[in-house]
Parts: sequence; C-alpha cells; structure tokens
Amino acid sequence: GFRVIRFDNRDIGLSQRFDHLGVPNVALGALRHVVGLGVRSPYAIADMAADSIGLLDALSIERAHIVGASMGGAIAQIVAAAYPQRTLSLTSIMSTSGNPDLPPPTEQASRALLAPLPATRDKEALVEDALRRQLAVASPDFPSCPQRLRETLVDEHERNFHPRGVARQLAAFLASGDRRALLRTISAPTLVLHGADDPLIPVACGYDVAAHIPGAKMQVIEGMAHDLPLALTEVF
Repeated sequence: GFRVIRFDNRDIGLSQRFDHLGVPNVALGALRHVVGLGVRSPYAIADMAADSIGLLDALSIERAHIVGASMGGAIAQIVAAAYPQRTLSLTSIMSTSGNPDLPPPTEQASRALLAPLPATRDKEALVEDALRRQLAVASPDFPSCPQRLRETLVDEHERNFHPRGVARQLAAFLASGDRRALLRTISAPTLVLHGADDPLIPVACGYDVAAHIPGAKMQVIEGMAHDLPLALTEVF
C-alpha cells in the first residue's frame, strides 16, 4: 500500500557528478575525525538532505516516510529535523548521531572501508575488491548467497563505477559532526533499527540516536551487521 521511491544520491549511480570539486583524502579525513579535528568536504550531508526534498518537490509529494541506512540514516535524520512539515515518520537504520565519544569502527571494518582500490582496475578485480569489502561488514548470522551477492556487485559496477563520488560522500559523512542537538528537535514518529553485530557503526551509535530523539523506538536485530540481509526482509 505504499509507493516506494529509492534514488541515487548526488555523485553516484546515474545522478549528477561533482568531479569539478576535486577528490578529498578520505583516509586523512578519517584520521582527523578520530582525533576530533575538523574534516573538509566538498559538500555537506545537509545538501544531500536538501536534494531529497528537491526530489519530493519535483514529484509533487507533500509528505513522506523517510528511511535511510548508514550515511542515508544521517541524511534522513537531517530531513526529519530540518523539514518536519515534509516528514511523516523517520526510520534511521545502522546510523549514528555523530557523537564523538561513541565507539569507532573495528580495525577490520575501517580497513575494508578505507583500503585503496586494487592496482588492476578491470571489472573482475574491482568486483572482487567490492566483494571483500562487503563481506568484512556482512551479518554473521545471515550470510548472503555468494553468487547472488557477486551478481549484485557486477550489476552495480556495470551501471556506474564512480569512486571519486564515493570519496566525496564519505568526506561529507565524516564532516557532518555531532547531530545530537538536531536530533532533539525531531517530532516525527521515529524507529531506530540497528544490528547487534555491526562492526562499522557499532550498535551503541544506534542507541545514542534513539536516546536523543523524543519518543524514538529502538529495535536491535541480533546477528545483523552492516548490511541488509535478504533473510531479514520480513523484519525490515
């Protein structure tokens, strides 16, 4: 009974690229983030939230249920806070509040996210690289079918491979800062969904999001990490 709208954020997929803004040093940005220094980014998560509202405008949709996972969760949080009149509800999945005191990713997850691309840039090598990164944060209790996962990554690669856009998005996420004060202003009904075994954005981050949104409901899924396993479709 719902109309689902899923779209490419700016700088990835088939959406507009921002190559004229240069490529940030994400590894340096991650280090600055860990030690509490400012991170520079070509654009902000708030700009990506405004993109979401722009899409609703273009589709003549007055209000919507806003759902986002990981970086998308941060975007969704800002949409709900900055555009309450457009938000029917918020679902923030495996995301964080940006609180600097929260636990960081595991070393393995950080390496998977920040590792350089393989020296060989042919499709096969890049797909295998993407597979390794995905498996490093995959749900231990809900393993994906290896062949299905590989086919998905091949489809994504053939649709559009644009690592410079991913770097700019990561920089924006690292630079987004502490959103706790913003979260306290959210009035929409909110669900915070998080995997108990998330190595990239630990479950404590989800609890912190829920703690700062008035009336938010927290749901933790045992055995889920930083992905959306097919076996949990009914739960989602």
